[in-house]
Amino acid sequence: MKVVIMAGGKGTRISSVASDIPKPMIKIEGKPVLEHELECLRDQGFTDIILTVSHLGNIIMDYFGDGSRVSPVTGKPFGVNIEYYFEKEPLGNAGALFKLKDKLTKDFLLLNADAIFDIDFNRFIKYHKEKGGLVTLFTHPNSHPYDSGLIFADKNNMVLHWSAKEDDRPTYYRNRVNAGLHVISPKILETEITTPKVDLDRQLLKPLAGSGKMFCYDSPEYVKDMGTPDRYAAVCHDYREGKVYSKNLKNKQKAIFLDRDGTLNKYVGFLRNIEQFDLIPGTEEAIRKINESGYLAIVVTNQPVIARGEVSLEELEEIHNKLETLLGLKGAYVDAIYYCPHHPHKGYEGERSEYKIECECRKPKPGMLLEAAEDFNIDLSQSWMVGDGENDIIAGIAAGCQTALVRCNEHFGETSRFVSLEDFVNEEL
Repeated sequence: MKVVIMAGGKGTRISSVASDIPKPMIKIEGKPVLEHELECLRDQGFTDIILTVSHLGNIIMDYFGDGSRVSPVTGKPFGVNIEYYFEKEPLGNAGALFKLKDKLTKDFLLLNADAIFDIDFNRFIKYHKEKGGLVTLFTHPNSHPYDSGLIFADKNNMVLHWSAKEDDRPTYYRNRVNAGLHVISPKILETEITTPKVDLDRQLLKPLAGSGKMFCYDSPEYVKDMGTPDRYAAVCHDYREGKVYSKNLKNKQKAIFLDRDGTLNKYVGFLRNIEQFDLIPGTEEAIRKINESGYLAIVVTNQPVIARGEVSLEELEEIHNKLETLLGLKGAYVDAIYYCPHHPHKGYEGERSEYKIECECRKPKPGMLLEAAEDFNIDLSQSWMVGDGENDIIAGIAAGCQTALVRCNEHFGETSRFVSLEDFVNEEL
């Protein structure tokens, strides 16, 4: 599969770090960002590269050549085949694609050259083929969703709405952000465009929302824009700490599984109304520290209110959107939320019979943890289940996790006990 990397940005926001070289040539631990990208692609078998360049593009071309030369940093061949498209006049961030239509006859990867990433591209492409859409977006939560564009999708991950950061948005929303990595069908280049510059998001991708032809690929793998000095410093730190490589889903992951009610938010019995949802003080800071630690933060919660007919699936989704929004405002996020809607006891007025079943996901059974482990390649023996009750601890033990009991004075065979989630994080991570 061909890979198109857009490497023509001027990098005005990061000019204080380097103003005399194009942004893709800024170094992370002594090596240009673009070289890191090419290595990640090459090592997974993606060697057919097209670079679109403009501002100071000759520096990129002189450094990499056609991809056959030796890296001055590593002393090893780049190991790829590179073609270039040089924009003499600014074409926007997608205009060059129309100039390359004859070369893009099959689905291709489209990436930005101003981000550091390490992801399993074969997994990403496999998902794209399974969905059968024209475009698949690589999406993830980030630490600043309040000033990022948001992607809204249905339960099948089909994109319903694309909200740019300047657009109005609902009060509560899922922290799902386009990371700037895409698998794209050449059919989208049949779009009639009359402007001299073409904006990828606004003119090509956003119009596909709601069409059934664009999907999200949600992943916790490392993809970060380093377009500002602060973000550049954070990326450099993460690279030194090994977080960039370790988050690739080819590698075994570690997770902190989190109960919801009584662990993250104040316990009110059966939570039926979004107004009842309030985070326990310290939750945002605790989860932010989990994010920084390299562990995945995954919520696993029993929600029998669905089976009882007291809360709809849409209302539960809105409650979880409130959770994600409140966390995002404080720079924290959860990587995934799993919930069990079932309840085995029958015979109640208003109950939903399709959910009144014995299942494998309702804690104390470990089904939600096992599903997450399959989805994210998690090593359960290196992970924790944190909760405030017996069912949480039994589920964690059954899954093979270490267990932490919080806000409870009883004992259920847990590994450790703590006053709160914040206490657990400060002691164990």
